Amino acid sequence: VLVEYGIPERTEDLNRQAAALARQVADDFSTPDRPRFVLGSMGPGTRLPSLGQIDFPDLKAAFEPQVRGLLAGGADAICIETCQDLLQVKAALLAARDAFRFAGRGVPVIVSVTIESTGTMLVGADVQAAVAALWPMAPDVLGMNCATGPGEMRRHAEHLSRWGPPKIMAMPNAGLPVTVRGELVYRMTPAELADWIEGFVRDLGFGVVGGCCG
Repeated sequence: VLVEYGIPERTEDLNRQAAALARQVADDFSTPDRPRFVLGSMGPGTRLPSLGQIDFPDLKAAFEPQVRGLLAGGADAICIETCQDLLQVKAALLAARDAFRFAGRGVPVIVSVTIESTGTMLVGADVQAAVAALWPMAPDVLGMNCATGPGEMRRHAEHLSRWGPPKIMAMPNAGLPVTVRGELVYRMTPAELADWIEGFVRDLGFGVVGGCCG
């Protein structure tokens, strides 16, 4: 994405600084009983290879310095999130592996796809296709985030729970937004979202949970 701003050479440094800031805050709040961890976030960017907007090798090459920076800044894990394109995810996973080899160490990798209200990712793959395509690449955790509220995400979560890998994640939006006086508003309350999330853990066996937009 930094190519669009004319500063692609700053990718590694900016990600290192971002992770280091998060690392400092996490360490300030960590206790022996409750350690805090830093997830280095890798979003999908603005160009998807399946739509012909960027070549796969170029996307992988752009992701690699991002991983190196996050790792150098102290991230405990990498979270490839809000993914709309399976090729984009594969590019990020391969870049992470190369960055780990460069650094001489690795961290856990989370992959989180986004299933739209249509029931598929933006480029048309459903959660079954995501599991089939991505689990053989051995991410440590596979899950879903963004796009819909927990109610809309539930049926996809059930499939992931039944057919997915042992470690799964869900980070739904706080419901679907509505437009109120020209602004997007998320009307689900914190208590309502917490109830849904509890069900994901209790009923479906999700081990990593959180909230996304809203």
